[in-house]
Amino acid sequence: MSGADGAVPATSGPLLATRGLTRHFRIGGLRGHTLHAVDGLDLTIAEREIVALVGESGSGKSTVARLLAMVYRPTSGEIVFRGQSVSSFKRRRDLLGYRSQVPMVFQDPFSSLNPAHTIGYHMERGLKLHRPELDREGRRSEAERVLQLAGLVPPSAVLAKYPFELSGGQRQRVGFAQALSFKPKLVLADEPVSMLDVSIRIGLLNVMTSLRDDQHVSLLYITHDIASARYVSDRVLVMYAGHLVEHGPTDEVLHQPLHPYTRLLLSAVPDPRAELKVTSSDLGEPPRVVGPGEGCRFRWRCPLAQDVCGRVTPRLQEATPGHAAACHVTVPGPAAGAAPAAQGARLPGDA
Repeated sequence: MSGADGAVPATSGPLLATRGLTRHFRIGGLRGHTLHAVDGLDLTIAEREIVALVGESGSGKSTVARLLAMVYRPTSGEIVFRGQSVSSFKRRRDLLGYRSQVPMVFQDPFSSLNPAHTIGYHMERGLKLHRPELDREGRRSEAERVLQLAGLVPPSAVLAKYPFELSGGQRQRVGFAQALSFKPKLVLADEPVSMLDVSIRIGLLNVMTSLRDDQHVSLLYITHDIASARYVSDRVLVMYAGHLVEHGPTDEVLHQPLHPYTRLLLSAVPDPRAELKVTSSDLGEPPRVVGPGEGCRFRWRCPLAQDVCGRVTPRLQEATPGHAAACHVTVPGPAAGAAPAAQGARLPGDA
């Protein structure tokens, strides 16, 4: 049960955890097929931690964000926030209390702002819903405070502007300020810098780190840009075709990747020191998420694929404490056994 004000009470353990989180979609009508957007996801996010969820388009990252925001209901599995299961919340008060503590920042800030209203209107409207204890003066003061924290100064002038009068980076900062005004514990940031110029992305990433360091807010940073994950995150989770295929501390995952897909992502990051040439490290066909069946979903693109990869779905296995991957070859599990001959095989991204 939530508290009297709808807030989820604090407890020990991870801030947020999922257990077997799954979301399937029926497509094609009554005789259609099942799209496996997310399958059996187990993740944890600690207090004051930035976790990056990376993967290419179609990997299931945004579906995870919408599941955690309770926009989608899970097909199966559980979401536990501060020790309490929230997957079965049905009362509006309970959902509102959870969403106040776990708000979402969207990819396109302009689509989440009504162009007919000022920034002040948007800020105060959210505060009326999520902070009903504040009066009109309190809402104005809180809006100015969080805008300043997001780097929008002078805040009084920003509140008077309309969304079209702000740049893309400024509108995205408004999104972070809105989320921060609810006094959240965890912010879900879904591709927050992907629509911005490279020159201003670093400013938004700095906003995220300051939220963690100064405001003690955790973040789930969803991105296809594994290079920015290196800059901002404490841990990295790698998704492919609805499965979590690798996770661990950021430096360890990016410098010693275990899964062939993680190495493929890293090989696509431009190296300014390399010679200019046209190459393609992408292998095989796109991921199959409609009725995929058993087996590794990366096997059609994997240079190390073996017979077992088509028969048994690999499970996450720890190679070192906190660093795990789901691969029969690079981290053999009980189903695959040892595969010494493949251990020295070259993967995309190997030096």
